[in-house]
Amino acid sequence: MDQAALDLQQRILALIARGMAQATTDEEFDRLAREVFAFQYERCAPYRAYCERLKLTPETVAHWKQIPAVPTSAFKDFALTCFPVEEAVAEFHTSGTTREKAGKHYLWTLELYEAAIRPNFAEYLLRDLEGNSRDALSTAERTTTGGHRPPLQKRQYSRLPMMVLMSSPREVPHSSLSHMMGVVAREFGAQDSEFYVEDGVLRVERVVRDLSEAQVAHRPVFLLGTAFAFVHLLDHLARQGLRVEMAEGSRVMETGGFKGRSREMPKAELYGQIERLIGIPKTRIVNEYGMTELSTQFYDGSLRMGRQTDDKAAPPWARVVIVDPNTGREADENGRGLVRVYDLANLWSILCIQTEDLGVAHVAGSASGTNSFEVLGRAAGAEVRGCSLTAEDLRVE
Repeated sequence: MDQAALDLQQRILALIARGMAQATTDEEFDRLAREVFAFQYERCAPYRAYCERLKLTPETVAHWKQIPAVPTSAFKDFALTCFPVEEAVAEFHTSGTTREKAGKHYLWTLELYEAAIRPNFAEYLLRDLEGNSRDALSTAERTTTGGHRPPLQKRQYSRLPMMVLMSSPREVPHSSLSHMMGVVAREFGAQDSEFYVEDGVLRVERVVRDLSEAQVAHRPVFLLGTAFAFVHLLDHLARQGLRVEMAEGSRVMETGGFKGRSREMPKAELYGQIERLIGIPKTRIVNEYGMTELSTQFYDGSLRMGRQTDDKAAPPWARVVIVDPNTGREADENGRGLVRVYDLANLWSILCIQTEDLGVAHVAGSASGTNSFEVLGRAAGAEVRGCSLTAEDLRVE
């Protein structure tokens, strides 16, 4: 790969390495986002043809919000890459259902993807475990650091055993979520962290055994998994008449994930049952929002704020806009629409992704200087006006 492309990657990595405390201004994000757009316009032929059809090119786009968004459905029909597909070091597939064609996200490097995971995850799920937290800074440290925490790589966290209710990345190499879980378990988990899904089956009895042992030892645990996996575990506990009470400091990260499943559970009921049967309060349950087509995840601020909230905020290297599907323009504040994500870590694929998820934007004030947002649910098949990239209506010579 040429030096200009590698230099652009290094600048994005440097931005991510600043961590969560230092916001990006609109001007800073705009400058870098439009450079990424120009790079992707030049290197990705299907995307370039799509942009030209919309008459939106690096010469005509004057602000990052004008960068053309690609619907997630396009990843099923096109290899949306800025490099030859055969050079991909990872290939993540969407889960879909048995009747759907999977979308594919090809990565030229895992460096950006994994760099984007660490500071975001630590901020929203581990901040209270940080040995050198902002509240614990000494007077001397406050003077020399300006009160800011040191970079992530220089901070230490108490390591909890991560009990991951998913398959390991070794077993499902095309799952972006399993890969992410592998990264956080390696970077932040205790040595006895474990994956509890084998051959597609959640080993619930082993989960319950390990939870019980942690309860007896008064050892906090960190449970991570899809909402469906938690339902399976909770159903097992209820059938067996079992209940555990996990030690103070325990926490949960759930990722949604009922797609294609026969049984769903409302979020309030799910969290209530986790609190009742596992003993982890709702204020220590964090929802993660992410997707295969992105490199960045988003978390609600419940654990960080000490109160339950559904609000999420973008890290400094990303932006989220709620779009009115009827007009294709940004919805008014507190107006509902479809979630659109701008992710600088998606350098080697597509920066701007149009999801099929409904959301609402709230007031400004996040660490990145952008509005917070809430995900309201799926709007499958919904399409933003003027946002269509399909094999039927686009041909690349």
